[in-house]
Amino acid sequence: MTGLDALLDGRTVMLIDGAMGTELFRRGLGSGDPPEAWNVDEPERVKAVYAAYVDAGSDVFLTNSFGGTRYRLKLHKLDDRVHELNEAAARLGREVADAATDRRVLVAGSMGPTGELLVPMGQLTPEGAVDAFAEQAAGLAAGGADLVWIETMSSLEELECAVIGARQACDLPVCATMSFDTAGRTMMGVTGTAAGELATRLDLAAIGANCGNNLADTEAAVLQMQAAAPHIPVISKGNAGIPEWHGTELHYSGSPEVMAAYAHRAKEHGFTLIGACCGSTPEHLALMRAVLDGVEPVPEVEEVVATTTLVAKPREGRRGGRRRRD
Repeated sequence: MTGLDALLDGRTVMLIDGAMGTELFRRGLGSGDPPEAWNVDEPERVKAVYAAYVDAGSDVFLTNSFGGTRYRLKLHKLDDRVHELNEAAARLGREVADAATDRRVLVAGSMGPTGELLVPMGQLTPEGAVDAFAEQAAGLAAGGADLVWIETMSSLEELECAVIGARQACDLPVCATMSFDTAGRTMMGVTGTAAGELATRLDLAAIGANCGNNLADTEAAVLQMQAAAPHIPVISKGNAGIPEWHGTELHYSGSPEVMAAYAHRAKEHGFTLIGACCGSTPEHLALMRAVLDGVEPVPEVEEVVATTTLVAKPREGRRGGRRRRD
């Protein structure tokens, strides 16, 4: 039984974590600095982020390795330290997860996009992408990750390369999420249905959406995946509301109450793994946990209407407030 299967055994819903980058910035990471370097240079600060989400009730948290491929690290002249930085990210996570005494917590080794375009649109070959993702996954596995978590993808081709690379490097379960931000599609035009079909073909442990344009579009994309791959657990890890510029600073409109209502809707839809992305904090996750557990009532909030054609239909007795269009 895989780590994901063991944790899901007998449970219908699990809480993931929230944003990583903004939490590191709150702890002193400088603008433009590579977060992955902190896995070695500031390990206690990285562990503090992991621990904050575990304390808030997360059952799964992602490692500080989103930009851990050689292509992203090359921007900071760290491409010769791929294994070291990814291994450290997972090892720190393993220490935090193993310290949890009230439940089992899984460490998900985060792998984000390379930042390069695959041929013929760019210079990156599929073989080069597979090799880069395999190198990263090997480091995460060596550090003790329970899962490989491919996230924020926009291209099916790059997603498939990441899956192949991960499986070349280790035998960990592979989960994947894509980001839907352009009229219900990814930047490369991928629909939730297409992502679900690919997940079936690749036999992924879970498939879903993270980040994205707004909560409603993220939910709608995951519903499409759920319909296309009904036998695969689905993931919904939406941003904390909608990003808004306040002068020179970017703020997210989603309060803990907005995210808790979203978590309740996701649970009603039958989504298995529920979390938050940009703009979220441990405070958001703590209220999401309380609402999912029935400890706190579902907040009454206004919902954004999806821009996609597939929109979740309210169920009888559904809470979550009025709907509005932004």
